[in-house]
Amino acid sequence: MNAPFVPAAKPKPQTGHSACPHDCPSTCALEIELTPDGRIGRVRGAEENSYTAGVICAKVARYAERANHKERVLQPLLRTGPKGSTQFKPISWEEALDRTAEAFVAAEKKYGSETVWPYYYAGTMGLVQRDGINRLRHVKKYSGQHSTICVTLARAGYIAATGSLHGPDPREMAKSDLVVIWGTNAVHTQVNVMTHVIRARKERGAKIVVVDAYHNATAEQADMALILRPGTDGALACGVMHVLFRDGYADRDYLARHTDAPAELEAHLQDKTPEWAAAITGLTVAQITGFAHLLGQTKKHYIRLGYGFARSRNGAVNMHAATCIASVTGSWQYEGGGAFHNNGAIFHWNKTLIDGLDAVDPSIRMLDQSQIGPVLTGDAKALRHGPPVTALLIQNTNPMEVAPESGLVKRGFARDDLFTCVHEQFMTLTAKMADIVLPATMFTEHDDIYQAGGQQHILLGPKLVEAPGEARENHYVIRELAKRLGAKHPGFEMSAIEMVEQTLKASGWPDVATLRAQRWHDCQPDFDTAHYADGFAWPDRKFRFKPDWAGMGPDHEGMPVLPDHWLSIEPATDEHPFRMITSPARNFLNTSFTETPTSVKREGRPTLFIHPEDAAALQIADGELVRIGNRRGNIRIHAKHYGGVVRGVTVVESIWPHASFVDGMGINALTGADAAKPNGGAAFHDNAIWVRKA
Repeated sequence: MNAPFVPAAKPKPQTGHSACPHDCPSTCALEIELTPDGRIGRVRGAEENSYTAGVICAKVARYAERANHKERVLQPLLRTGPKGSTQFKPISWEEALDRTAEAFVAAEKKYGSETVWPYYYAGTMGLVQRDGINRLRHVKKYSGQHSTICVTLARAGYIAATGSLHGPDPREMAKSDLVVIWGTNAVHTQVNVMTHVIRARKERGAKIVVVDAYHNATAEQADMALILRPGTDGALACGVMHVLFRDGYADRDYLARHTDAPAELEAHLQDKTPEWAAAITGLTVAQITGFAHLLGQTKKHYIRLGYGFARSRNGAVNMHAATCIASVTGSWQYEGGGAFHNNGAIFHWNKTLIDGLDAVDPSIRMLDQSQIGPVLTGDAKALRHGPPVTALLIQNTNPMEVAPESGLVKRGFARDDLFTCVHEQFMTLTAKMADIVLPATMFTEHDDIYQAGGQQHILLGPKLVEAPGEARENHYVIRELAKRLGAKHPGFEMSAIEMVEQTLKASGWPDVATLRAQRWHDCQPDFDTAHYADGFAWPDRKFRFKPDWAGMGPDHEGMPVLPDHWLSIEPATDEHPFRMITSPARNFLNTSFTETPTSVKREGRPTLFIHPEDAAALQIADGELVRIGNRRGNIRIHAKHYGGVVRGVTVVESIWPHASFVDGMGINALTGADAAKPNGGAAFHDNAIWVRKA
C-alpha cells in the first residue's frame, strides 16, 4: 500500500534585524522578513527597542514594495540622447567607472580640482555609505559641501541656547504631564514621538499642545492646537514668556542659577505682550495666555522642538526663542521636562576614517548644498569666486526636485559642459540628467551603522539579502573611483563592515560582534548630563538668553540680541499676498517613496491648501486648477479649500516629482536658495506667492 502523499512544508521566512536608513529623526529598529527566494517581505518595528517600541510608519512597513520594485535601476547606463530624456544604453561597471574617472581627470586638468563637486545627502543615513563620498572629496581636494538643506537653521538656534546638541531623554515624553510638539508634524514625519506622547496621555492624563502653521494630522491629536502664521514662532515664544514673568510662573531661583541674563530678558519682554504677539501670529490673546498658564501650572512639561518651524529665514532665532521657554519655567529640572531637539552630540563619533578628515585642506572652497542652482548657473558669489563646477558625482539625493529654485537647478544640469555621474536606486529626474547612471543598493543589501538623532541608539544595519541585478553599494563606487583617480587613504582599502568596526573602536563604542548580538546600543547620558543639571555647555555653564550669533556662523549681522520676532522673512505684499509652506507628505519622505504605487495612491495629487474665504475672494472652486507663483517661477496645481490655515497662508504637502504637476515643474520652483542667517539653510517654509485662476 502506498504511503499517503504529504506535501512538502513551505519554507518559513526568517527574520533579519536592521535600522531604517531614511532621513528621519526616529531611526527605527527594524525586524525584516527574509523570504526563501532571497528578498525582503514585511517590515516591523522592534518591540524590544525602548524608543521604537514596535511602531514604524506605514511607508517603511511596506518597504518590500520599494525594494522589489520593477523600475529599480539594475545596471550601469550611458546616456545616448538629450539630457532629461530616458535615452540610455547599458554598459559595464568597468566602462562606467572608467568614463567617470576620465571625465573628472579632464575637468581637473582644465580648471583645477575644485571644478569637481561630490554632492550627496541623506537618501541613506548610514555613516559609511552616506559619508564616504567625503573621503574621496578630501583626498582629491574636490570642492567641499556645506550641507544646509535640512538641519542648519534648527541646530544653530538650539545650540545658541544650550551650547550642545543634546537634551532630555526622548523617552521621557511618556513621563511628562504636558508635551508641546512645536513645529513638527510628528504623525507624518516621526511617528514614534506620538507613541510616547500618547502613552503619557493614557497613563498620566498628560495634555498635548501642538504649535504649527496648519491644522495637520498631529494637531488633530492635540488638546490645544495653536495654528499661527509661518515664521512667527519667535513672537509666540516671547508673548508666552511675557505672561510667565508677569503672572508669577517664572522660576526665579532657576533663572538666577542657570541662565545668563534673566533680568535683561524680563525687561526686554515688557512690551512683548499677548496683544503684541497676537497681532503678529494670528492667534488670539486668550490662546497665548492660556498656553502660557498651562506651561506655568505644569512643571513637568516637555517641549519637543521640530525642524519645520526653523525652515524660515528667521528660523534660528525662532528655535532659540522657543528653547528659552524651558529655562524661564525651569522645566529642565524635572524628569519629563525640558526642551529637546536632537541628540547628535551624545554619539561622539571619530569619523576620521569614514570622512577622510585627516586629508582635509581648509583652503578648499565650500559650496552651499542648497545653492546648487546658482552654483551650476555660474553665480560668482555661490561659486566663492572660484572656477565653474564642470563635474558632479551625486549619491543619496535628488537635487533636481529637492533643491530650492528648481528653475535654476534645471538650467544648471542642462549645461552641455557639465559631466554628471548619478548613483541611484531609481531613475529620478536627476538621474535622467546624468551622463552616467550607476545602480545603487538599498539598506538591506549592504553593511552600515546608524545613529538616531531623535532618540539615543546606535544601530547596526547588516547586509541581509543580495542586491538585485548589478546594484552596488556607495562604498564600492568610492573605492573604485579612488583606484582610478590615484587617491590613497586607508579607508579605500577596507570593506564597509571593517570601516564600521574601526569607527566603533575609535569612538569608544561596542564592537560589531556585540552589536550583532544586541542589535543596538543605548547611548543616553545620565539625567544630570541630559538635563544640564550641572550647567549648560558654555564656559560659564549658563543657558544663553543672549546668544553669541557670531559663534554660530559668519553671517550674523542684524540678528537680535535677545529672543524676538525677527523681521527677516519673505513678507506677504500686495504683489505676493500669500505665504506658502511646503510641509512633508505622510506617504513620501522627500522624493523617496514617490515611486511606490501605494504611497502615490494615498497622497492623490499635488494640492494647494487654501483657506475657503481666500478662495472665495479669488473665485476659486474647491478642486479647481490654479496658478501660483513669485519672482522665481510659477506652476499650476489643484486647490483644496481648507479651514486649517490662517487666512493668507497656503500649504503644499511635498515633495511630489515634477512629472506629477500639470506643467512638469514642481513646488521647489517657488522656494528660495538664498542662505539664511547665521550659517546658511534653505527656507522651504518661507515663501511669498500669488494665487490666480489658471
